[in-house]
Amino acid sequence: MKTNEIRNLSNAEITAKVKELKEELFNLRFQLATGQLENTARIKEVRKTIARLLTVLRQNELSETK
Repeated sequence: MKTNEIRNLSNAEITAKVKELKEELFNLRFQLATGQLENTARIKEVRKTIARLLTVLRQNELSETK
């Protein structure tokens, strides 16, 4: 998910997306531990997407306080 796409989402949508991706990350880590994960690069991709979402969410919070 690109940063421009994230900026168009509301804070509630961003929070929901973060929750969804954290669940996916948990499942990916579980698959990795059991040896069922085929695409290990997906873990890195999900982690970076979560970081992007949280960064935009924080920027929104800071801009609202000003």
